[in-house]
Amino acid sequence: MIKRFESRRFLGMFGTYAVLLVFAFIAIYPVTRIITISLRPGDQLLSTSLAMIPEGASLKNYVHLLTETQFLRWMLNSLVVSLVVTATGVAFASTAGYALSRYKFSGKGAMLSGLLVTQMFPATMLLLPLYVVLIKLHLLNSYLGIVIIYTATALPFCVWQMKGYYDTIPFALEEAARIDGATPWQTFTRVILPLAAPALVITALFSFMTAWNEYVVANVVLQDTELYTLPLGLKMFQGSMQTQWGLYAAGSMLVSVPVVALFLILSRFLISGLTLGAVKG
Repeated sequence: MIKRFESRRFLGMFGTYAVLLVFAFIAIYPVTRIITISLRPGDQLLSTSLAMIPEGASLKNYVHLLTETQFLRWMLNSLVVSLVVTATGVAFASTAGYALSRYKFSGKGAMLSGLLVTQMFPATMLLLPLYVVLIKLHLLNSYLGIVIIYTATALPFCVWQMKGYYDTIPFALEEAARIDGATPWQTFTRVILPLAAPALVITALFSFMTAWNEYVVANVVLQDTELYTLPLGLKMFQGSMQTQWGLYAAGSMLVSVPVVALFLILSRFLISGLTLGAVKG
């Protein structure tokens, strides 16, 4: 009986690890191919070799990308836009989510439903009205215009996420702080926000990646090459007659570095259950 239980347990663990290895391979394999292409001499896209380090591998594509193109300018543009969108999104989502979680006012249900409905439409469907609005506001071909669009499209999800997390924080904590003399703003900033750190981190990551990876809206709004963000800049390596696959792959690898670094920095804050045990029984 014990041997049968042990064998079933072993088979279960073996199946679990096999499935995890398959999914890990599916996730990692495309990245290894991009690394390989970026190291190949010339602009070779296809090869019969499965070696990760190709024959004649070099860093010429990376050197060429960083020294002879506007890659660093595109990265700086993307970094500025993404950080502004992240700061704006976190500020608006944290306060709006708190108001929707803690206060009762007329139209609250309709507002929540409206935020949810906006997530059902693809961003490309909103391009035409957004384009007209930017023309009316004289914000076309400007960072302010694209920051407004990115923030507006990311906020509904962020507000719902923050509201859901605030709902899990016991209201008794705020009551205790107010009994001790804290104002509503002090209660929000010194008691609630620290407890909502995991949700704030997720909101910041989502806002940053929304702006960092976006191409379609930027292609419509930004027309000056000096204002190009990374997705628009990398698209310039694709020509009608030839595509510079080496530079394209090298750029793709470097584009992922800030996102991975941000995730590693913020991952230690992704701790659930901070509020567990915060209230004495």
